Amino acid sequence: MVLRIPDPYDFALSTARFRDFGTDGATVLHEDGLHRVVAGREVRVTAAAEGVAIEPWSDEAAAEIGHLLGVPFDLEEFRISAAGDSVLSGILAAVPGFRPTLNPRPFEALVVAITTQQISLRAAAAIRGNFVARYGVKHDQAWEFPTREQVRKLRPRHFLPLGFSRAKAEYVLELAHSDLEFEALAALSDENVIEALTSVRGLGRWTADWFLARHLARPRAWPAGDLGLRKAVSTFYAPDRFLTIQEVRSMGERFAPFENLSAQFLLAGARLGG
Repeated sequence: MVLRIPDPYDFALSTARFRDFGTDGATVLHEDGLHRVVAGREVRVTAAAEGVAIEPWSDEAAAEIGHLLGVPFDLEEFRISAAGDSVLSGILAAVPGFRPTLNPRPFEALVVAITTQQISLRAAAAIRGNFVARYGVKHDQAWEFPTREQVRKLRPRHFLPLGFSRAKAEYVLELAHSDLEFEALAALSDENVIEALTSVRGLGRWTADWFLARHLARPRAWPAGDLGLRKAVSTFYAPDRFLTIQEVRSMGERFAPFENLSAQFLLAGARLGG
């Protein structure tokens, strides 16, 4: 069956990050299909007329894959808003059919964020790949990402041979043992999500901003402290110098009320559009 995704949509372009940055085994590009385990079954996602085909189909798989492929984003309204910005309108023209992806599960999204702190996305994916292969469940092409309950049974020494620093091992464990109710975070305001996440050791503002952006798809999320976004904003809007975090944060108002999509497309423009 086909999951409908609003046009214009380019499946290969939108999922290129899983090739360009490497896979951690939980979301895998294989022979033009995207593989992920949902509710204990591996599903394969491929391009189809009007969206993507999901095999085998289930309502649960459709919901998770729809979130993964960025269906919650309102790109039509964003395009109207971006038409008034020469940079964003140029990027949209350069990457037609691009729709940002999301991480559909909160615990996984936060572990991803911890692993990417202060290292490249490719290096972080390789480290997570070791983690997923060691403690996840292998299916055909993809693994089930280790659950919070599984992680709670581990100790820092289990992470170190996988490439984790001791600090990041401790952060993942503190996250797993925290009082956070991950599913309940979606009902909180942006400010309360940031407050809840940053109360856990190892989860700072950068992690909270990216959780808002890449898991909850909050329109006003603006991860100003992200090095990649700082580089992209500096390249497109201040090519003569590298903007500070505070300068980038202040620029967020320029893109209101679509800060999140603006950030995603600026990053895509820097990576895909040149």
